[in-house]
Amino acid sequence: MAESSGVGAGTAGRVGMIEPSIRNALPYFMSLAIFPLVAIAAVHGGWWIAGPFLFLWIAEGLEAQFGVEERNMDPKKTLERQLFWYKLPVWLWAVLWPVTLVFSLWQILVVGRLSTWEALIMAAALASVAQASFIVGHELIHRRSVWERRIGEFLLASVSYPHYATEHTSIHHALACTPGDAGSAPKGQSFWRYLPQELERNLIEAWCFERDRLARLHLPVWHYTNPFWRYVLETAAWYALVYWMGGAWVVLIFAIACASAIFSMKLINYVQHYGLRRIRLPNGRFERVQAWHSWNASYKLTNWLYYNMQRHPDHHVAASRRYPLLQYHGGDTAPQLPGSYMKMAGLALVPRRWFQEVDPLVDSWRAYDSPATAARPDAFEAIVEILGSAPRLAAWVNRAPELLDNLREKEFTDLDLPDGFGPDQEFERVARRGLARVYWRGRAELVERQGLPDRRAYDARQPVAGRGGDGAVQRCRSFHQRRAVGRRGGFRCQCGAVGRRRRFHRPPCRRRGGGGGLGRSGQQGGGARRRTRRRVRVRRRSRRIL
Repeated sequence: MAESSGVGAGTAGRVGMIEPSIRNALPYFMSLAIFPLVAIAAVHGGWWIAGPFLFLWIAEGLEAQFGVEERNMDPKKTLERQLFWYKLPVWLWAVLWPVTLVFSLWQILVVGRLSTWEALIMAAALASVAQASFIVGHELIHRRSVWERRIGEFLLASVSYPHYATEHTSIHHALACTPGDAGSAPKGQSFWRYLPQELERNLIEAWCFERDRLARLHLPVWHYTNPFWRYVLETAAWYALVYWMGGAWVVLIFAIACASAIFSMKLINYVQHYGLRRIRLPNGRFERVQAWHSWNASYKLTNWLYYNMQRHPDHHVAASRRYPLLQYHGGDTAPQLPGSYMKMAGLALVPRRWFQEVDPLVDSWRAYDSPATAARPDAFEAIVEILGSAPRLAAWVNRAPELLDNLREKEFTDLDLPDGFGPDQEFERVARRGLARVYWRGRAELVERQGLPDRRAYDARQPVAGRGGDGAVQRCRSFHQRRAVGRRGGFRCQCGAVGRRRRFHRPPCRRRGGGGGLGRSGQQGGGARRRTRRRVRVRRRSRRIL
């Protein structure tokens, strides 16, 4: 695995701490500047229409100059009342967006000062701003207060996607990065294949969830507590307003603008979880969602404009956290994107370039989704190290996770070096472990280069510090632990292994040499056996001479 992901899940990286204050909250008011630009463009038309596009273009172009933000606000020491100045820009957005949308539609459709081409460009500008309404609506539907959740639903209804409130909070957060979540694209799936099934399953699964919830309460599906009543009425109200202002053709244009906003939101969803998967534990359940199940980006300006949307890993760790409390996760705990969400969303439109750029990053985090991790979740750190340093050994471990049990033995974690090898005991311990891992990594690659079958990985284990009898017994038992032990019939070796057929048994005691291992007599190896025979012949000759 890459160095950035070489350790398991841990705490978020902490370069510094941010104190809640008006000064630190001011950058989050920056995105509100888009509303006067839209209103001026709707009134005057002409070159003023370029204002909203220039604002978004300049903001994305300056993200590299502003750098990254790796500091966090302490969620345990920050009180709710200290976050008022951080809540205010979100509340203002929730008020200003519907007002600006209605005002712009009135200027375009009723007042009629703009020409046809100006009206179409203004529709594109409104669709661009509507993309951010998803972010604010997403922030509000996660809040505990009912009035904030209702406002979030109303914002989502303004872009014809209110059922996102049910699907996201009740389905996506529970099933993220599993095959049951349509919003988590597996590795190798392009955005164009992802989009249609995501749109279809979002609506169907949200409806099924509410239907099943009411059934558990012994209520009919059309009960007034079904939120789909609100979703339909809120969306219908927006379309009725547009129809009253401009007629059927304007309704079609409004639907296309909403579809473009939904399209851009699905692009971001695709980027957020692409290729990352949770492992299924031995009890049949999936592991808890962790920071390494979402892609992170730490660009400061983009997070100011879109309310820390790119700190998505921590949002899944603690979904109820308000956006200023979301924690930065470094490369050791969460996968990092090479660019902002907006840049990577544009790259996702070209599948070939997207796969070339992102698939290698996904592979560096595949230990979390490997068969070995599913079979031995407690050996996760060893699997990460093997995957990053010895790919051939990693392939063996994924096919036969029981190899991990052997890696815990002393001969795999320590070397028989003389005392005083290092300046202190801690240095010696680390050095011995490191040298042993390097030794076994090289030995595994040597076996692979020689073209030996994978099962010889079991037989390749030889003691590092010599070839004693204990080493020979260990090698035989490690090989037969999977192949022969427990079978009835066949033959029994002197080392204690049992096999049905002789070709499955290649213990060191049958080879030439073998040092001082157990031989046919059960006491010595081949080399010692030859020396014993030589000594017996010498004694017999001596007796004849005497």
